[in-house]
Amino acid sequence: MKKILSVLLIIFFSFGFKAKADEGMWLLPLIEKLNIGTMTQLGLKLSAEDIYSLNKACLKDAVVIFGGGCTAEIVSSQGLILTNHHCGYSSIQSHSSVDHDYLKDGFWAKTKEDELPNQGLSVTFLVRIEDVTDQVLVNVKPGMSETDRNAAISDARSAVEKKASEGNNYRNSVSSFYGGNNFYLLVYERYNDVRLVGAPPSSIGKFGDDTDNWEWPRHTGDFSVFRVYSAPDGKPASYSKDNVPLKPKYWLPVSLKDLNKGDFSMILGYPGGTQRYYTSYQVGEIMNITNPNRIKIRGIKQEIWMADMNSSEKIRIQYSSKYYGSSNYWKYSIGQNNQLKNLNVMAKKQAIETQFNAWVNADPDRKAKYGEALNMIKTSIEGRAEYQSALQYLNECIQGCELLQFNQVANGLVTALKSGDNAKITDAVKQVKDNIGDIYKDYSAPTDQKSMKAMLKLYRADVPARFHPDFYTNVVDKKFKGNIDKFVDNMFAKSVFASEARLTAFLDKPVLKTLEKDPVVLTSTSIRTVAMDVSKERSKFDDNLNIGNRLWVAALREMTPEKTLYPDANFSMRLTYGTVQDYDPKDAVTYKYYTTLQGVVDKYIPGNYEFDVPQRLIDLNNKKEYGRYASPKGYMPVCFLTTNDITGGNSGSPVMNGNGELIGLAFDGNWEAMSGDVTYEPALQRCIVVDIRYVLWIMDIYSGAKNLVDEMTIRQ
Repeated sequence: MKKILSVLLIIFFSFGFKAKADEGMWLLPLIEKLNIGTMTQLGLKLSAEDIYSLNKACLKDAVVIFGGGCTAEIVSSQGLILTNHHCGYSSIQSHSSVDHDYLKDGFWAKTKEDELPNQGLSVTFLVRIEDVTDQVLVNVKPGMSETDRNAAISDARSAVEKKASEGNNYRNSVSSFYGGNNFYLLVYERYNDVRLVGAPPSSIGKFGDDTDNWEWPRHTGDFSVFRVYSAPDGKPASYSKDNVPLKPKYWLPVSLKDLNKGDFSMILGYPGGTQRYYTSYQVGEIMNITNPNRIKIRGIKQEIWMADMNSSEKIRIQYSSKYYGSSNYWKYSIGQNNQLKNLNVMAKKQAIETQFNAWVNADPDRKAKYGEALNMIKTSIEGRAEYQSALQYLNECIQGCELLQFNQVANGLVTALKSGDNAKITDAVKQVKDNIGDIYKDYSAPTDQKSMKAMLKLYRADVPARFHPDFYTNVVDKKFKGNIDKFVDNMFAKSVFASEARLTAFLDKPVLKTLEKDPVVLTSTSIRTVAMDVSKERSKFDDNLNIGNRLWVAALREMTPEKTLYPDANFSMRLTYGTVQDYDPKDAVTYKYYTTLQGVVDKYIPGNYEFDVPQRLIDLNNKKEYGRYASPKGYMPVCFLTTNDITGGNSGSPVMNGNGELIGLAFDGNWEAMSGDVTYEPALQRCIVVDIRYVLWIMDIYSGAKNLVDEMTIRQ
């Protein structure tokens, strides 16, 4: 038995941590060494330098960070951008009103002059990635305290970033990889003039909404169209009527070729974060604290929002983006907990830990180096549990109390009023007035009033009293006899922040004492004090947790002789590769790799906000007016599946064939593999993609925006 176990351990350590063919979010400078052979075998026709090069235009030059949390791709010589509808949703919503409801009706700019600017929206190009591990760790010595180590790394990072910034206007950042064992310099160029060009109606772009979110089969036309502008000399510039469409270094050609099972697929994008090397203790924190808290709090908040959204067109527009932002990871948390349990991930992690301990204890040097890694993680996770939960409740509940966040706009005004300097006061007042329209544009006081009551009651009921802000005892209990409803009603009745008109009137004659006694300011200050205290207590476990994580990941890499582990995602550009595939989610069920327009019509429910569709779409399908975008097999494709390894942040990422041609936009994962951020399940994990042929069909045939398609390089 012992001999058999030894053999199994050898097999495990040789193969247990190697990435499967389709698993992994790979760093671009390493694909020549690690991945190009496998990718070529799967169907790639390009070289590694065609994908990432410092010397010539390549695929990475067409892929951008869109805003602060999505990916997009350049598809024309005039800076045209494709990303997901849900990535562009807040921009579409910001331009919408009851009179011009672009969420409901869609939007298509007929000319470049009709394209709509978006304040605060940017796209960011990757210039290069450089391994600077040796430079960053040059002054890190064995036996250093974590504080001294962090200081040495911080100083070295700053020096590397400063040197990289010499003679250019790039944005430079040194980021850690592999649990803080390696460091790469990421050099970016950001463009701040990005304009909305087109979007389908939400009945297409969000078809299926919450019900179909994270589910297959999927029939969602999840795309929107933007354009990036530059100064006339091609350099980044803030919005100006004198700016011109960007002339990109590279743009992706678009393929209308049919897709078949087994076809090669490749994605470049910006996955936000994975936890593939988490221990069982960290998985337990997700399952027992993070996800249950999020599910409960957001579920209550969203129910209140949705009731008001259904009762008012204005509120529906105001809260549509907020609701989606909340509900997306609310449902994700439900699915992740289900699949972590169903796929027995905790036991799998524990098995790795058991085998790790055997490996460590077999060698005194390894034991001295890595022996405390797991215990440091375990004690840190267990020690911070109550602080972690309390802090999450603070963050999640206060996000459901919008009014309490409005006092932030007055921070500068308070400072100015305290100074007594009239010039500073005038400037501070002007700054608030200049932004006041944006502050209240998407705000419904009655909705927020209901939500705040629910959130403050929930926090008091679920969080231990020692984590309660003092406004509960000093105000709610003493002044309102414990009645939170009356406390909230009083706040909305008396605060200068409760309406745009009231704040505007206050700004005409600002008085410091009025602000200092405002119930919003007092309550927010009370909450902020507790949040700082809880954060401070939780942070006491950070050093040991960071050390444990760093040692744990380093040990896992050492156990794998070929060093083929990829680093966890951290919103840096990554490449994933796989194939177009269907899958078998359960006994006697097989899901095909594609869906069709007929499937959209089959799901159609008149008047249902999730499954209603425009009559024009139904008519075009009935007449089979698919143009050149139909499959040779006779159907109009909508979505398809690949085995590419993605996560949040990859939304909008280009999915390309072996020739580097765009075949779709990644936008979701599947329900049966919601544990994917923690562990990759090759038999189940799928990337859901909107077929580029459906995107072009909606633009051209359905919407009449053929001019945009004509900009693109189409390959048939």
